[in-house]
Amino acid sequence: MDIKDPQDHPNYDPYAEGPLLQNQPMGIPAPQPDPNCLPGLEYLCRIDELLIYQKEELLKDCSCFEISNKYEIKNSMGQRVYFAAEQNDCCTRYWCGSERPFTIAIIDNCGREVIRLTRPFRCSLCCFPGCQQKLEVQAPPGIIVGYVKENCHLYLPRFTILNGREKEVLKVHGPFCMYGCCSDVDFELKSLGDDVVGRIRKLSTGSTKEPLTDANKFEVQFPVELDVKMKACVLGACFLIDFMLYQKSTEY
Repeated sequence: MDIKDPQDHPNYDPYAEGPLLQNQPMGIPAPQPDPNCLPGLEYLCRIDELLIYQKEELLKDCSCFEISNKYEIKNSMGQRVYFAAEQNDCCTRYWCGSERPFTIAIIDNCGREVIRLTRPFRCSLCCFPGCQQKLEVQAPPGIIVGYVKENCHLYLPRFTILNGREKEVLKVHGPFCMYGCCSDVDFELKSLGDDVVGRIRKLSTGSTKEPLTDANKFEVQFPVELDVKMKACVLGACFLIDFMLYQKSTEY
């Protein structure tokens, strides 16, 4: 779907801080359509790494307001591939904090929404039935290609990546300590046979700025030959990890 006017976007939020694509830097040109690939995901077919940078908001850092998150998704050369924007209202962000439900629209450099991530509201008591977090991945919007599901574990972050038929495909295993002060934190991407095939890495800023902001950085690595639908789901797993573990809460 081409977006000429941000208000025409199906997830347009009049309370959001600016249109989805306003004043965003240009990224790499869109690749040629590939009949063997889902529309908008052609670029993912030939890469094995993405960098995700949350855009810093001064108002968010200097006040009690929880502003909707925005991200740039870049390749290893620093070129923007996609732009992602959280879509919900300010009351939900304030009262629900890091547990809030959301829709994240991932948009390519032509203004097309190519991936939609949806997280319903669930409390964080993960050991009770029905409380595990679950993220739905659509690519393009309206077509479910997979899910990211939290697994119940008392001490370690554990997730399963499922395909559109809810069949398990990959696992994500995080460490006991998820808050390295000046070091990166790795979440291993594993096959069902427990072979490590990639990772989601929470990058440290390596400076005193880190404790004062929740503008996070991630590096996502997966096999280049991985199904492009599953690459979109691994990307979704990164966003779920960010919200669950690394977003500060402003609720009182």
